[in-house]
Order: sequence, then C-alpha cells, then structure tokens
Amino acid sequence: MDTLEKRTGNANFAAIPEISNFTNILFYLRKNNVNWLYLNYLKEITTLNDEVISSWLNINSKTLRAYRKPESILKDNIKEHLVLIISLYKHGTDVFESKENFDKWLQTKNRFLDNLPPKDFLDTITGIKFIDDQLAAIEYGDNV
Repeated sequence: MDTLEKRTGNANFAAIPEISNFTNILFYLRKNNVNWLYLNYLKEITTLNDEVISSWLNINSKTLRAYRKPESILKDNIKEHLVLIISLYKHGTDVFESKENFDKWLQTKNRFLDNLPPKDFLDTITGIKFIDDQLAAIEYGDNV
C-alpha cells in the first residue's frame, strides 16, 4: 500500500477494476464511496494539471478544486468518469512503466488517432474505453 493510500484510509483504489469489465465497474461504484479522495488520488498519479483533468470530467477548474474538499459530494457521472480515468491510469502506467511516460504518450499527437493526442478522447466514457483499447494493442505489439 503506497503512502497516499495509507493517508486516505477507506478509499479502495487498488480494487478499481479494469475498464474492460463494465459490470465490475458498476458494482465498484455501488459498493464504494467515491468521493474527494479519488480526485486527490488522480492528482497524485498524473503529472497533468487541473485544467486538463477538469476538461476530462467536463467541469471547470474552479469546480474541480471545490470537489477536492472533504465536504463535497460528487455527482454520479463524475464518480463514474473518475473511476474509469483512474483505471485507465493503472493500465497506462503498467504499459509505459511510469506516470511520466504515460502522460507524455497521452499528450503526444498520434497519427493513428487522426493526429490528436490520446488525452483529447478522455472526456467521454466511450473515449476512455477507446484509449484503453489502444493501450491493450500496444501491450500486444501494435503500433498505436
């Protein structure tokens, strides 16, 4: 258990399922209190700034900062999106061996993605799944 997980107590980050299993994601969301701790965890596992993270969650940076406070209550769509992004980060850091390498890949224009950086797809659930599929392809040797 890393230092952040020790500090966050009951937040069950390690148990976040793979994106490929939406049933497990659904039950994870129902059984766990996805709250401000998850936003703080996401901030710890990425090198990207609040502007990028808030664009993924379809909120502004001010709302993101407000959601990081213990008294905040996240909307269900934000909870789902957040868990899926954390799951994607777990997969991406496994594939690229560090958060820095994964973040660099996320920000680099990719000719296989219409010359867009992968991060531009993370503002929808379908886009997150699409990028996760690209990571799986990289794992198995495709040029993505």
